[in-house]
Amino acid sequence: MSGRLRRCPNDRTYTLQETCPVCGEPTVTAHPARFSPQDRFGRYRMVMREWTR
Repeated sequence: MSGRLRRCPNDRTYTLQETCPVCGEPTVTAHPARFSPQDRFGRYRMVMREWTR
């Protein structure tokens, strides 16, 4: 078990477990991805993300 807060995408229940205690579905992390202003390759990631849409 990790110490990071997790959230069920179905019923929006917050938990520390890998599965939701209410519905049993897998949970996802409730925290956004890390961001760094010094990210040298962020521009290329954004271009690729737009390209794949």
